[in-house]
Amino acid sequence: MLVELKNGETYNGHLVSCDNWMNINLREVICTSRDGDRFWRMPECYIRGSTIKYLRIPDEVIDMVKEEVIQKSKGRGEGRGGGRGGPQRGRGGRGMILFRVKSLNLINFSQ
Repeated sequence: MLVELKNGETYNGHLVSCDNWMNINLREVICTSRDGDRFWRMPECYIRGSTIKYLRIPDEVIDMVKEEVIQKSKGRGEGRGGGRGGPQRGRGGRGMILFRVKSLNLINFSQ
């Protein structure tokens, strides 16, 4: 995945982990300077979430998430509510952002 920071640097590597604050661990990373004239290769890096401007997620990953959502929804019974706690209401909780942006390839986190 590609990560662009607010200072203009970009990091391209394999996503290892991401937490609720969007702090990211990448491995096999290539860092590009803001001017695009210098490159660094790093075995791994940590990026603080508050410094992120853009994330570029590969289309294959987005397609996999779509398929996973479809498979999970097939396993559920039809009808309203049911089960423990009755019908679910509200707009969802943490983690739902990935499913709401399923058709986007570029996500802007800057203000």
